[in-house]
Amino acid sequence: MDIFAEDINNVAAADFIPWKKLSGKTVLITGATGLIGRTLVYGLHRANKIHGLNMRVLALVRNRARAEERFKAILADDMLTFVVGSVENMPVISETVDYIVHGASQTASREFVNHPVETLQTTLNGTMNLLQVAKEKDVKGFVYLSSMEVYGYPEKGHKVAEDEIGRFEPQNMRNSYPIGKIASENLCCGYAKEYGVPAMSIRLTQTFGAGVNYNDTRVFAYFARCVKEKTNIVLKTRGETERCYLYTTDAATAILTILLNGKAGEIYNAADEGTYCSIAEMAEQVAKSGGIEVVYDIQDTAKNGFPDTLYMDLDTRKLQKIGWCPLDGGRQLINMYERMLKYMKR
Repeated sequence: MDIFAEDINNVAAADFIPWKKLSGKTVLITGATGLIGRTLVYGLHRANKIHGLNMRVLALVRNRARAEERFKAILADDMLTFVVGSVENMPVISETVDYIVHGASQTASREFVNHPVETLQTTLNGTMNLLQVAKEKDVKGFVYLSSMEVYGYPEKGHKVAEDEIGRFEPQNMRNSYPIGKIASENLCCGYAKEYGVPAMSIRLTQTFGAGVNYNDTRVFAYFARCVKEKTNIVLKTRGETERCYLYTTDAATAILTILLNGKAGEIYNAADEGTYCSIAEMAEQVAKSGGIEVVYDIQDTAKNGFPDTLYMDLDTRKLQKIGWCPLDGGRQLINMYERMLKYMKR
């Protein structure tokens, strides 16, 4: 069994998820072809088989051909239906929808800087459109995929809980991403209070694992490519940012836990607290395991869209209180990399 299939089985076997709540239900997922969305769709497909749920998944996708390639292993199963369109211009969905996971989002830092208007438009208009669908369909659960970036720049050594929020300079275009996320969370809370929509948000730390595309531009994929290609890791910052990480399967189970057990209007942190380290420390771990070195080529962080140094040690007790825990008790950071490396192909 390959690594990704093993991961998907682990999601479906998570005994803290109340799978029976999904029996006979339809789940709409945006961002389905992305890293987390794809893991979630495959996990639900496997759970459907194992638990006999008679569940359906509607995946909102921009490009049918790309979606068919990403889900070719399960296309023959009528459980999965593609809805072609975008969150900015939502197509009419005639089917019943019981649950929504809204994960569509821009993820490239350079895009936040170069296209702040489009970043905000996609984030805000997309979230509003999906919340309207949730309201019209009278869904039983709605989860918005937010980000740890909403916390701004916490102090080093401080455990960050959900009742905190960062301060952002609106003239810094890089902030179009976290500001959009905060506003979308506020929309979710507003729809919960004003219209009774059971909307919740999950603040995810940086997530990776089996399923990452070889040419993914994010730092974790870059480190893995360096190992694959036996080239040194070049850091363009000092790598002083510290954060927790999360394996893809744990992100999927966290989303499902909130979707089925969460409280309307609430926000939950999601991270594997045992993985907390700096980017430089992570680079050194990966380089050591791969027989390469880390070198530094310090550049202007603002020009390249890199956030300033931050310390993001997320407190996940709130999520744990509704039943979630990392699979296998959490993974060592290097084990997460090893699994991703086994999956990645040129």
